[in-house]
Amino acid sequence: MQFIYSIGIYFTGFILKIVALFNTKIKLGVKGRKHTFHILKQQVKATDKTIWFHCASLGEYEQGLPVFEKLRAQHSNYKIVLSFFSPSGFEIRKNSPIADVVVYLPLDTKKNATRFIELLQPTLAVFVKYDIWPNYLNTLKEKKTHTILISANFRRNQIYFKPYGKLFKKALFAFNHIFVQYKDSKTLLESVGYKDVTVSGDTRYDRVGNQLLKNNTLDFIEKFKNDKLCVVVGSSWPEDEALFTSFINDKLYADVKYIIAPHNIKTSHINSFISKTNAKSILYSKMEEQILDTYDVFIIDTIGYLSKIYSYADIAYVGGAMGTTGLHNTLEPAVFGVPILIGPNHEKFPEAKALINNGGMFSVKHQSEFNETLIKLLENSDYRKDLGSKNLKFVKKNSGAVIQILEYLRILGCFS
Repeated sequence: MQFIYSIGIYFTGFILKIVALFNTKIKLGVKGRKHTFHILKQQVKATDKTIWFHCASLGEYEQGLPVFEKLRAQHSNYKIVLSFFSPSGFEIRKNSPIADVVVYLPLDTKKNATRFIELLQPTLAVFVKYDIWPNYLNTLKEKKTHTILISANFRRNQIYFKPYGKLFKKALFAFNHIFVQYKDSKTLLESVGYKDVTVSGDTRYDRVGNQLLKNNTLDFIEKFKNDKLCVVVGSSWPEDEALFTSFINDKLYADVKYIIAPHNIKTSHINSFISKTNAKSILYSKMEEQILDTYDVFIIDTIGYLSKIYSYADIAYVGGAMGTTGLHNTLEPAVFGVPILIGPNHEKFPEAKALINNGGMFSVKHQSEFNETLIKLLENSDYRKDLGSKNLKFVKKNSGAVIQILEYLRILGCFS
């Protein structure tokens, strides 16, 4: 199995180089990995004490961030190295304040893993959720580096629990401890003999909870909303936006403000949405010297504001589940105590199922169901507030994963 895996990794590297000729995102990753070892040699000294954080992409970074921030604050004498596998994580967070060095993770060959870890010599390695690389993990185990996996979520159909998945199952045992989100994941790990596991919950609850401690004021959103009912559409895809285009054009409810923060902020996509929507619309990039409260639709054609914008929502819609691209973060609006709508394709998102079962979020399958649900929420203030309150209470109830992880590390004493 090890031989087949090694051949597969080398073949993957070759394919990525070919695809990179035609795909800008893949090209960034291929090019970035070439510089990793040079960056580490330049920025990590043999005398440095280091902690290594690894995330597959941006979503895992956001998930791990509350843990990263605490470790950064508690162990400021350590150099933090943050690695990403995907360009969508690295390119957005390459200047992250929680890290001293940010790099692409080289492909998981035995040679790369040995070289990478020998350059870092980490005291602690923290992996997030599911990016489990056998060669890196086995090398960490050989070096007796304390290694943990946080916010993990396992499913029975994954390779770790298959008869042919021995190499990946072995990689699990390289972790000194695994913190899982749900009891089902603990049960799966125990079924293959892994016992060092704690059900700590999802660190994203702690992450969004921290948002309440920040200043979420945005003057331009206040001017646009002007104390009217406001629906915030976060991380929307065309399938999501089509629902709102129809709802707005059919004038099913008057005097409502809509804030659209599309996942794709390319001009061609946004222009297409505007051309289909019969409402007075304004772009964030064109709002200067405009009287914002005279517009009905505010399109956020930039990144970085959505988590604050949700604080102005009376109702939120989170995109990705009306199509097959994957549901975006529903906890971000939930923490502000607003009811939430999503599409039907959310099977792989346990927090979505939990929020629906808790009563504060609705999954809508088609336009008529969307219209009916949205109108009911718009028409009844007490109903909205009751459902929103359920979401906020649910987030608070499920927070605390970070405390458990930090307490484990404190008792372990790996920084003493």
